[in-house]
Amino acid sequence: MTSKPSSRSAPASTRPRESRLSILHLAPESLGFALDCAGQAVGAVRLGAALPAALQSVFVSAPEGNAAAARGAVQDIAYRTMRRLATAEWLIARLVKKAPPPHVGHVLACALALLVDDEASAAYAPFTVVDQAVNAIGARREFAFAKGLVNAVLRNFLREREALLSAAQADEVARWNYPAWWIDAVKGAWPDAWQAVLASGNTQGPLTLRVNARRSTVDAYLQVLQNHQIRASQAGTYAVRLETPMPVDRIPGFNDGVVSVQDAGAQLAAQLLGVRDGMRVLDACAAPGGKTGHLLELANLQLVALESDPTRARRIGENLQRLKLDAEVRIGDAGVPAKWHDDIDQPFDRILADVPCSASGIVRRHPDIRWLRRASDIPALVAEQRRILAALWPLVKPGGELLYVTCSIFPEEGELQAQWFGDKYQDAVRLDAPGQLLPSVARAPADPSAGSYAGQPAEDSAGANSDHDGFFYARFQKR
Repeated sequence: MTSKPSSRSAPASTRPRESRLSILHLAPESLGFALDCAGQAVGAVRLGAALPAALQSVFVSAPEGNAAAARGAVQDIAYRTMRRLATAEWLIARLVKKAPPPHVGHVLACALALLVDDEASAAYAPFTVVDQAVNAIGARREFAFAKGLVNAVLRNFLREREALLSAAQADEVARWNYPAWWIDAVKGAWPDAWQAVLASGNTQGPLTLRVNARRSTVDAYLQVLQNHQIRASQAGTYAVRLETPMPVDRIPGFNDGVVSVQDAGAQLAAQLLGVRDGMRVLDACAAPGGKTGHLLELANLQLVALESDPTRARRIGENLQRLKLDAEVRIGDAGVPAKWHDDIDQPFDRILADVPCSASGIVRRHPDIRWLRRASDIPALVAEQRRILAALWPLVKPGGELLYVTCSIFPEEGELQAQWFGDKYQDAVRLDAPGQLLPSVARAPADPSAGSYAGQPAEDSAGANSDHDGFFYARFQKR
């Protein structure tokens, strides 16, 4: 898989408060039903839940059969809203004198996100969005009084759309759709690329596949896709990017383990470790097992996949089973080896330390992260990363290597950590590695409402043809 959102992106899930609302009398295939469900999910994120968990809770609470009919539309609207949430909330504050009840506000935010997003207009006609949002509010008895308000707000927005969006540009939070602290942090870290970095997070990440080197090659698999009339291109040594995303069960060879879903930037981890047959390797913080699988595709290894969460650890086994590969999966805290590593006389040739982080580099795939993180999270994560690195370094054999990885764009979790590590451990020799990979996208509008583009982050070692999330890589060898 591409990333580890459950362990990196959000606090523990809370059940959406809207799940206790009155019965919704709308056809599950209607846009109004989808707007209501997406509004519940947005409300749950605002209460601290990760979006995937919030959506699952909404689907579970829906009447039997309704969730399946609405799932695709609900997910699409909820994710679009996360990328346009600050703009939508700014518009609501501008167009409504008194703040509406939370659920009404969240449905309004979803509707406005669709009306603001030019790309969404192809799927959701403005008149239909207004009509269905009104229906969604009217379908719940406790909010029926707000039908007129919702209708007026949305129609006023459509009448004054250009003027309102132009005014929103003066507010940086509304313009970029990130908390103010996040915008300031990116500006400070990347003064020449901050607009492109922020803009990349407001796009939808591509569907990138990793070709199993044991089963095929990129050229051969591209031919398979061509035979199925699926347009794709090479995006890395083992990476193929589909022109149009599709469900995994429709991807040729996925169920048979020929390919896996993994971001092009994430695929660099296994390659940088330089594994060879017979090596003893530790994949610390391994769930859901994407990098574990890639390592085993590249060499015959004695591999230990470590994960602290038993539920997430099961996903490692599921992914390896699909790939027809094996690893020793252990449950434990990477920062306390004494509780899971009893092979004192068997250090590791390679350790992959893909540590918990802010996940600030993967916001285009997990746009809720920006609304869940707080500035105070970063120092706590830095301390946790150092705790894990300090515990893992003694497990590297002399001449062996440790690869430090985060899916972050903040230097505190990247280059500053690498410098700290090199200073602290005199027996650590820093080797070549990409360092910071800023999010790189094929086309990213720097001004989300106007559609202009203010430039790309500098080309990086992932290659000119890459379209990847943000990562940091540092590699160290023990003397």
